[in-house]
Parts: sequence; C-alpha cells; structure tokens
Amino acid sequence: MQVNMDTTVPEKIPFLRDPAKLAILYQLLTVIGVGLLSYYLIHNTLANLERQSISTGFDFLGKEASFEIGEKLMRYSAADSYGRALSIGFLNTLVVAFIGITLTVIFGTVLGIARLSKNWLMARLAAIYIEVFQDIPILLQLFFWYAFFYEILPAPQKALGLMPGVFLCNRGLIFGVPYWHVAHLYAAAAFGLACLLIFFIRTWAAKRQAASGRIFPVMKVAIALFVGLPLLAWWLTGAPATMNVPRLSGFNFKGGVTISPEFTALLLGLVLYTSAFVAEVVRAGIQSVGKGQREAALTIGLKPGQVLNLVILPQALRVIVPPLTSQMLNLTKNSSLAVAIGYPDFVSVAGTTINQTGQAIEGVALIMFVYLAFSLSTSAFMNWYNKKIAIVER
Repeated sequence: MQVNMDTTVPEKIPFLRDPAKLAILYQLLTVIGVGLLSYYLIHNTLANLERQSISTGFDFLGKEASFEIGEKLMRYSAADSYGRALSIGFLNTLVVAFIGITLTVIFGTVLGIARLSKNWLMARLAAIYIEVFQDIPILLQLFFWYAFFYEILPAPQKALGLMPGVFLCNRGLIFGVPYWHVAHLYAAAAFGLACLLIFFIRTWAAKRQAASGRIFPVMKVAIALFVGLPLLAWWLTGAPATMNVPRLSGFNFKGGVTISPEFTALLLGLVLYTSAFVAEVVRAGIQSVGKGQREAALTIGLKPGQVLNLVILPQALRVIVPPLTSQMLNLTKNSSLAVAIGYPDFVSVAGTTINQTGQAIEGVALIMFVYLAFSLSTSAFMNWYNKKIAIVER
C-alpha cells in the first residue's frame, strides 16, 4: 500500500503583503491618528481659553440662573440654578418629542391608508396634503402657525368660545380642568391596570385564535376597560366633579390650563410636516404586501377591516419600521427649531445659559449629548421592536 503524504510547508507571506495584518495595522494607525488629533485640538482649545481667562468646566450648573422660563413642568424660579433651568428645557423637549411622535404615527398611518383608499376624493385629498406639506420647509410652517395664533386669533376679551369652559385666543388654548383630588390618582392607577389587562387579553386572544380560529373582540373589551375601570375607581373614591374653570379677568384668563401658542405652533408644525413623510412610508409598506394576501384573506371570510388589521399591517410593519424610525428621529431633532418661535426647549434654555455664562463649549456639548441620548434611546427601542416583529426563518 502506497501512502502519499504532502509535506509541503506553506509559504510564509511577508508582513507588508499580508492583507489581514495590513488591515490591523491600518486600523491601529487610524486610531492613533484620531487620538493625536483629538489631543491636539483639546489641548489647543484649553490653552486658548486659559490665555483669555475664560473658565472651563461645569461648575456653572450650580450657580443662580437669574432668568425666568415661561413654560415649566416642575417648580422653577429665577433664583434656581442653571442645572435646574436646563432640566426644565429637557422636560419641555421630551414632552414635545413624545406627544409629537405619538400623534405623528397615528395621523401618518391614517393618512397613508387614506392615500390608498378606493374613494377617489379621499385618496386625492391625502395625496394633495402629502405633496403640499412635504414641499414646505418645516421652519416656514412653524412661522405660519406662530403667526396664526398671534396675528389672526382674537385677544382674550374676544376669545372664541369653542364650548363651555374652553376658549381659543392669541394667548393659546384655555380650558377647565378638575381640581386635584386623590380620586384622580386612583383613576390613573386604574387606567394603568387596564393597559396591563389589555396586554394579557390581547396575547391570550392571539393564541386562542391561532389554536381554534375563533376571534375574540379585543377592541370592544379594550374600550370597555379603558373607560370603565378609571370611571369605577373615580366613583368609588368619591366622584369629585368640581372644576377649575377659566374666567376672564382683566386682559387675560385666570384658572384652568393654558396651552401656549408657542407649544401649539411647534407641535402642529412638527406633526403636520412629519406625518406627510410617515404617510408615504406607510403607503409603501402596505403596497409591499402582495395582492394575493388580501385576496386570500377575503376568500376565507375576513372583513376589509380585519384584512387590514390581521393580514396587511402585520406584514407591512416589517417594511415600515426602519424608515419610520428615521422619521421619529427627524421629528425629535427638528424640535430644536423651537428656539425660532420662542418655546423654551433645551436648545433655547441652553442658549440663554451660554449667553450669560460665556461657556459655549460646555453648553453645546450638553445640547449634543441630550439629542444624542434622545436619538439612541429611540433607535434602541425601535430596533428592539423591529427584531420582535421580524420573520423567524427556519
């Protein structure tokens, strides 16, 4: 028996001709170059600041701010620190971004579905809306809504009474609210419990439908829980009904809650502008689902609404979610334009802080960090959701 053994020794590749080793070398040189450049820029900046006697660091955050903020979600006065003032701006930006994203997703989805409607008038109106609002820059839309409130709407003395206790004027939307009572806390807890119950009911209904084919009326049960549980908690804890109704006093209203023109103009501009892009994303996602899916769903007896909810949208979401994430990030970043219409978001408060303290580098760094945190958290959540709804291949 003849055994053929190959004893050839592999040829050793020189270091400068080995692609794997050269790749590591180039990456190492790049990291070193970036590090040296960063060191030079930071050292040069600090040296120039020291030469001009400009203080550095974040010690200014503990000093007195000495300026007021018109809209705030927690207690604040001019005697508080810059750190607290920036916290107010952060919360204002967070509220605008959260409410704006929620309304944009809802309105954009409805608009995208209307764009594909068989009703000619509805489809044309949706198309016109999308084309108009996509083509007008967001900053111009903010200026328009801001001017609408201050130039077109009447003064408080001639405010438009939309309904009892609700007024609209150039000071904003003013409406009555209940006086605080512990019953409201219990009602909010009941609402949270309703959300939790609906989540479990929806999960159970999906498993039940997959196993038996029987459809459980999740929507009707959800509405009943959303409305019934908070009302029951409110009734059991005394059913307080005393309202804080706004009343005209001098040149303005007192009492109730006022939503400022700046907040409303910013929210309207962001939602109406971004919804036009979200509508196109939704339209493209729905059209990506084959027509055979719709026809097959109709042949087994599903109604058009069930076809959209159970067949079309679940498949379209896999196409919709990635570009939808980009539109959410765009809305959050565009909220920084609030400074143009006087809404005290984080950029506006940070700009005032920079003007008073002269520490522009730290102020801009804080702005960059805050918007980076917003973007990364939104991307992380949407990436998690995208993986959750992804098709699992065998």
